[in-house]
Amino acid sequence: MPKKFLIAGAGIAGLTLAKVLQDLNYDFELFESSEKVRGIGAGFGLASNAMKAFEILGLAEEVVPLGHMLKDFEIQDWKGKTILKADTERLINNYNNENFAVHRADLHQFLVSKINPTKIITNKKVTFFEQSYEKVVVHFADGSSIEGDFLVAADGINSVIKQQLLKHSTPRYAGYICWRSIVEDKSYESKKSIETWGANGRFGLTPLIDNKIYWYACVNTPLNSSVYNYKLDDIQKHFKDYSGQIRNVLQKTNPEKVITTPIMDIKPINNYVFNRVLLIGDAAHATTPNMGQGACMAVEDVCVLFDEFVKNDTDILSAFEGYNQRRLKRTHYIIDTSRLAGKVAQIENKFLIAVRNFVFRSLPKSITQSPLEDLLEEDFMKK
Repeated sequence: MPKKFLIAGAGIAGLTLAKVLQDLNYDFELFESSEKVRGIGAGFGLASNAMKAFEILGLAEEVVPLGHMLKDFEIQDWKGKTILKADTERLINNYNNENFAVHRADLHQFLVSKINPTKIITNKKVTFFEQSYEKVVVHFADGSSIEGDFLVAADGINSVIKQQLLKHSTPRYAGYICWRSIVEDKSYESKKSIETWGANGRFGLTPLIDNKIYWYACVNTPLNSSVYNYKLDDIQKHFKDYSGQIRNVLQKTNPEKVITTPIMDIKPINNYVFNRVLLIGDAAHATTPNMGQGACMAVEDVCVLFDEFVKNDTDILSAFEGYNQRRLKRTHYIIDTSRLAGKVAQIENKFLIAVRNFVFRSLPKSITQSPLEDLLEEDFMKK
């Protein structure tokens, strides 16, 4: 008999999975708690591993025009002096794909356009689910429910489904807040992503298409401190000693379009499969953004799951288990390494900053590039 998938959450993971299920002629319905499916946020990176995943899924050619190709990534001190450069050329060659920066809303809109609109149901907030040996029943806040054969939780870091399965697996604060926004600047022609490290925090600049720049700033602060109430004027004052480029971007920012979020992740869990229920994307392995891999891991998840479906097309539970075995080690590594990278980048003590910067400038590339090599040189499709 035909199998029906229920997908909770219309983020990048849920939408990409819906496209795959549609291509494989599986029956599915995608439920989104919001009134409209849209990409909330600013810019983010689609590294070469994510672009390889999109290529395998047959979507890369259409995703490429949405992004701004990045030739380099550089970390600088607050005076503009290089601390570390990523050897992106060699890493790109491994997957034979470029690195891109995209606007979240653009990627969401593209993915939505690829899915039968009758399969996406909005205003459907999951409250709990039930599963038996043969089926899954999902209940919604409006009092309705739906029955299916499998449930895929793609409902993000605050996943209701994951909380029901693992009550103690809750988001954990990384210790710093992040402000983000997008500005238009026709004079900015760089293909380089730059991150500035200083005693007042981190500030990143990444070019997007259509003369736009995505910026983000991270500052250490206790959770829910007064810093969360900072306005654009406060952010400008906080980074007044940083480069003219940073001050210029802040000057062009619309105060109404600054997004404020605490940086959170989830401590790695030991299982992504619970009988007929599967966790993907941030619901499975939410990470801090320090390695730029949140969206990339979501696309990797779906790519691996697609591969398992092709191999086990009559045995979905075996496909789920294959996905589980192939994703745990890699996603755990990224969560742990990204959290550590954030701690190193967010050092405030000026003496420790000087030591850190000296060490990074002095170490051979074979050591400083190691985390990126472990991330991007590993074949995420390996069995």
